[in-house]
Amino acid sequence: MSRHLLGLRDLSVTQIQHLLDLAQSYADGERPAGILAGRTLMTLFYEPSTRTEISFELAAKRAGAEVVRCDVDRSSVKKGESFVDTVQTLEALGADAIVIRHPMAGAPTLASQLVRCAVINAGDGMHEHPTQGLLDLLTVSQGKKRIAGLKVALVGDVLHSRVARSALWGFTKLGASLTLVGPPTLLPPLLPSSLFPLPSQVTMTSSLEEGLQDADVVMALRMQLERQQHGYVPSLAEYARHYAVTARTLAYARPDALLLHPGPMNLGVEITADAAYGPRSVIQTQVANGVAVRLAVLLWALDHESTQSTRSTQSTQSTTAEMKPVMVGPAVQ
Repeated sequence: MSRHLLGLRDLSVTQIQHLLDLAQSYADGERPAGILAGRTLMTLFYEPSTRTEISFELAAKRAGAEVVRCDVDRSSVKKGESFVDTVQTLEALGADAIVIRHPMAGAPTLASQLVRCAVINAGDGMHEHPTQGLLDLLTVSQGKKRIAGLKVALVGDVLHSRVARSALWGFTKLGASLTLVGPPTLLPPLLPSSLFPLPSQVTMTSSLEEGLQDADVVMALRMQLERQQHGYVPSLAEYARHYAVTARTLAYARPDALLLHPGPMNLGVEITADAAYGPRSVIQTQVANGVAVRLAVLLWALDHESTQSTRSTQSTQSTTAEMKPVMVGPAVQ
């Protein structure tokens, strides 16, 4: 049985915690060697990627799966092949799972309705980036030993960020409160909408000092220039002057606050080197956790019984029984 991971919004607390527990076991050194032998993972990235695509490939290979990368720039897409035809072709060629990154929100969801293999969202437009959300949660839980009760500040281009949307749902579902910080033009509408629904534990401010006040976690977001249809700030220099996360502005947060960034970083714009490479930064830990999280997601999506077995070694029998019906997205036989 295969399952789809399309976003964090539809996951329950139990589902998210299950994936985090599984990922932590792999981060601690457990290696499910060969468990996906005979399975084929195909990656289909319509946008550039370093961390996400490579970590999916590493995770799949560590579990014994074969990995096939569809190079979109050299594929029949350049001859006019539609997204639907491409996805169905990959399944016909033997894909057990397809990892999709696409500039249009909803593309992985569409794919999940057209194929019987597992579909995993690696970022779709301004919608979500669920595995990034999971690795952010894992990184914070490792550093803080909890998520519930934490104050998390997301700083930057929130409006265009799929990372921010996954963080919104992931952190609030596990009991954290969020503050969105940025210029008014880069914050979502005050009233929740279908484009950017807001959980009740979310507040917004255009004051960096106010937003970082007593924050336990600070996440700097990249300026999404490729998604901005017109000028949202007077200039990048002006933006950096007021909203860049620096070693100095981090002093507004708690002394033990963690600093995250989903990458790639634009040093000197949304974050400065003294902060990015300073003692509060856990950015490289995020990158490393990406492999463990994506390994957990692949095993969960492709080998349900094995992930349940792993889970049972970490929790009580009652918790394992509760997890058995857990699903993300539609199940396909």
